[in-house]
Amino acid sequence: MAVEVVMPKLGMAMKEGTVSAWNKKVGDSVEKGEYIASINSEKIEMEIESPAEGVVLDIIVPEGQGVPPGTVICYIGQSGEKINDVERNLQAAKIETAVTVAEEKEPQQSSIQKIRKHKAKISPVARKMAEAAKLDIDKIQGTGPGGRITKEDVQKVMEESALNTREKMDENETKDRQVHNDHHIQRIPVSGMRKVIAERMLGSLQTSAQLTLTMKADVTDLLAIQNQVGERALKHYDVKLTVTDFIAQAVILSLKRHKEMNSAYIDDQIQVFDSIHLGIAVSLEKGLVVPVIHNAETASLIQLSKKAKDAARKARQGQLSTDELKGSTFTISNLGAYGIEHFTPILNPPETGILGIGSAYDTPIYKGEELQRRTILPLNLTFDHRVVDGAPAAEFLRTIKQYLEEPILLLFSGS
Repeated sequence: MAVEVVMPKLGMAMKEGTVSAWNKKVGDSVEKGEYIASINSEKIEMEIESPAEGVVLDIIVPEGQGVPPGTVICYIGQSGEKINDVERNLQAAKIETAVTVAEEKEPQQSSIQKIRKHKAKISPVARKMAEAAKLDIDKIQGTGPGGRITKEDVQKVMEESALNTREKMDENETKDRQVHNDHHIQRIPVSGMRKVIAERMLGSLQTSAQLTLTMKADVTDLLAIQNQVGERALKHYDVKLTVTDFIAQAVILSLKRHKEMNSAYIDDQIQVFDSIHLGIAVSLEKGLVVPVIHNAETASLIQLSKKAKDAARKARQGQLSTDELKGSTFTISNLGAYGIEHFTPILNPPETGILGIGSAYDTPIYKGEELQRRTILPLNLTFDHRVVDGAPAAEFLRTIKQYLEEPILLLFSGS
């Protein structure tokens, strides 16, 4: 005996359900529990399972048709089985009556809209949204089962329409501004160092997977040691130790412990370097250069400070050689002097990491039970996620923090 498949009640307030799409056609075999159709009502959507094994004998409700809960939408039975014509005609009459009543409740709906209801497969929620936005349903591409138009499809069309409108307004506004302000515009050709920087930075972002981590280091003790040894270093070695010198030494020691950060992604290979060639960014009037301290791991703190200051001097005087500007394996960029705390430094390709130094600031911090005035230094590490993951990059940054917060270790490092 044929089994009836009925429109389920998808909620207490449901008055009508719509067959969005049929997954089977008359004559197709089905298994018990197999999805045979998609239905929806307002915001609820679900799949209808076959209540029995057999074949689809007849489909009563076509796609896009809305019917009351409990209405028979199809019959499942054995191949060759006949459906009682009286029963089928009765179900068809119920559906026709339901459609007539629904149409009478919408007297203001045009005949064209009614025809489109049968042409376009669209959920009730999507239909209401489209009509409210005055969208042509026939021009909306459906991504639901059987090409049914969903509310997401309508939202996408609405967003694209709004974006096009904004772009046209912006374009018109730009044209108007250019017409009225052409005599105030200064056009500067991009060339020389500015062009090289632009190309390298854009290329860096386009060819690597960059992510930035931030951390704060308490450098109160570091500043105290800097003051203590600063005069002696100046007197005996003719060099003024800066916070950047200590940071550079902390970076070098951390790179020796986390070798994966002293690397480069080249030709689909990760190249890990034994030597540390440290780049330290120097800001110039017309741009930025990154002189390189080669084999920085072999230098003491005093030697490192001298090399860094000599490289910065040459950079500002335009005396750096080509060799002094290439081969870096890790870079430091310091914007602390400009009052910047946190920023996102861009990788110096093909390096794996770059450390951005922010502006130090004082803040009250509890040390045990005592509230003390401490100096905090923001650290910003950008790394290439193709080479290292977040956890090892975070460990590297934490190691730098530990060296800065235990600065005595920096005084006895290097050769």
